[in-house]
Amino acid sequence: MGYKRSDVEKTKNAAKKFVRYKEGAERYSIGLTKFQALAKEAGAVYKVDKIALVNCEIFDKFLETFREY
Repeated sequence: MGYKRSDVEKTKNAAKKFVRYKEGAERYSIGLTKFQALAKEAGAVYKVDKIALVNCEIFDKFLETFREY
């Protein structure tokens, strides 16, 4: 039994620890500007030269603080 290429790529993207702003906005289904603001507020942004990377583990923990019971 084979796997579709799109299924493999979705799994690979879900396993990433660091993402760029555009990837993160797509992953969390929010707008780019809102994702950038939340990532900065969470302290999950790493600047490497001129590239901004967001640590998804830190960002996930930060998002959990908005959970409504």
